[in-house]
Amino acid sequence: MRRWPSGIVICVVVALAAGCGGHTGSGSRESIEPRQPHFSAGATAPLPAVRRPNLLVIEADDMRTDELRFMPNVRKLIAGRGVTFENSFAPYPLCCPSRASFLSGQYAHNHGVLSHEPPWGFHAFDDRTTIATVLQQAGYHTALVGKYLNGYAQQPTRAGQDSRTYVPPGWTDWYAGSDHLYGNRSPYFGGTYNYTHYTQVINGRVVPHPGDYSTNVNGRETRGRIRDYGKQKKPWFIWWTPTAPHFGRPHERDDPKPTRNLRGFLEHWETPARPGWVRGRFDREITHALGQPPYGPAEADMSDKPALLRHVPEMDETEKRALTEVSRQRAEAEFVLDRQIGITMKTLQRTGQWDDTVVVFTSDNGYFLGEHRKRQGKILSHEPSLRVPLVMAGPGVPHARRYDPVTTIDLAPTLAQYAGTTMPRTDGASFLPAVSNGDSGWTVPVVTEGRDEARRYRRDADEHLQPGFDDGLDTRGIRTARYKYTRYSTGEEELYDLKKDPLELDGLQNDPAYAEVKRKLVALWFDYIHCREAACDRPMPAEFRATPAQEKAITDDEIVRTNAYYGDEWPR
Repeated sequence: MRRWPSGIVICVVVALAAGCGGHTGSGSRESIEPRQPHFSAGATAPLPAVRRPNLLVIEADDMRTDELRFMPNVRKLIAGRGVTFENSFAPYPLCCPSRASFLSGQYAHNHGVLSHEPPWGFHAFDDRTTIATVLQQAGYHTALVGKYLNGYAQQPTRAGQDSRTYVPPGWTDWYAGSDHLYGNRSPYFGGTYNYTHYTQVINGRVVPHPGDYSTNVNGRETRGRIRDYGKQKKPWFIWWTPTAPHFGRPHERDDPKPTRNLRGFLEHWETPARPGWVRGRFDREITHALGQPPYGPAEADMSDKPALLRHVPEMDETEKRALTEVSRQRAEAEFVLDRQIGITMKTLQRTGQWDDTVVVFTSDNGYFLGEHRKRQGKILSHEPSLRVPLVMAGPGVPHARRYDPVTTIDLAPTLAQYAGTTMPRTDGASFLPAVSNGDSGWTVPVVTEGRDEARRYRRDADEHLQPGFDDGLDTRGIRTARYKYTRYSTGEEELYDLKKDPLELDGLQNDPAYAEVKRKLVALWFDYIHCREAACDRPMPAEFRATPAQEKAITDDEIVRTNAYYGDEWPR
């Protein structure tokens, strides 16, 4: 279940790893009694009253769960003293829709941000009510540091105004990357995705940072807010959103060159820029791409996959070497971020705010690195794309692992509960009860959604397949503890029994032995794909629920079998 009792102070960091410590803190803030959320019958009594903590959410960009191995400070200082969520998902695994879900606590089909491109993206988001406005109204200082929604400063606001210096409601301080395309002769040349020519909008002013690595810029800005806010009596919320490890400029001499696959199509390999001091750090450790087995094919038989993937060839040795280099450069960018996180944790300690701060580390979505022959990307609902790291630490948080499902839409209601308030019109639920009381079981499905990939493949699909959705989405699915069912706008389907096939290698959508399971999953699919608010939290039929022991067994088996398939020793 996803409804848990209230009342624990947490340091949350969204990423993969074990959680946080149990310090109580001794600050001077008042004690409050958080409002009681709705929670499942499996949850225990409410937690005692706690002081409102500071809230630091660090959200990486395109980071996979297994990449936490390259972040020792996150593992030690956050995961090593707190909670790791083993089933953390981004329901729409794409930057802009996922970030809108974090801000609103809603699925994409409700907040309306269905892509990066117009008419969606930043322009489509209604920013009048977000976790920032809710926390500000509750008496918090609030700050955004880093990437916002794709299209910010380039697309007009929802109300139609120019967004080049726009500051959304709810933010005390605004340090957002700018997506406006200034010319290379402009003093503002650069933007969100240029690591060494980073341009921001800072509290309504355009500010360039030529020659300064953006991850370091955002780290310093975050620490500046921590120091300033720490001198005041009000609690604070900082959403730190670095670009790493998302690909970005400038191009570098060691970037892999474009290659042609076995069908003759050109493949461009996209990597993040990194400072010189970190280059080569993981060359010995990373001997093959994280989503590519060390020997043999990524997936020998693709006949069960939709047209988007079915005709993609295996990688040849040149492509494998290129994707290995992509994995190395991503790890290097993550290591730089990890260093900034370590410095920031020391700042919390030195300013006396360590015991009063909940830290969360996560990512906006996962990322393919060779799985299902998909070289790079996200959006599709397969596990490498759908799963995101999520670890939390802070006062009252035990050192533990949790297996109940948690999604991006649950973060805002959780943060609001810490502040003693609630998130209006949310589709998600606070997960503080699971932190405190343990797992209660998997009783509600995760709704999965997507657009761009299916839109492209629809043009290439067989002519007899006709679009089946009417709202701009191209993939819709549900994910339970055991099963995953996805339907595409072409009419194509995927069905996986994750208990037997955690790597999603054998689609069962046409298997007669699963005909009855599929029939019931389709009915469940119709029940949830348009859900809103409380309807998204209705328990499934008993046959699709999982007890805490069952969800743990399925998840642990997935970790072991995935590691074995990809030749890894690190838990995924």
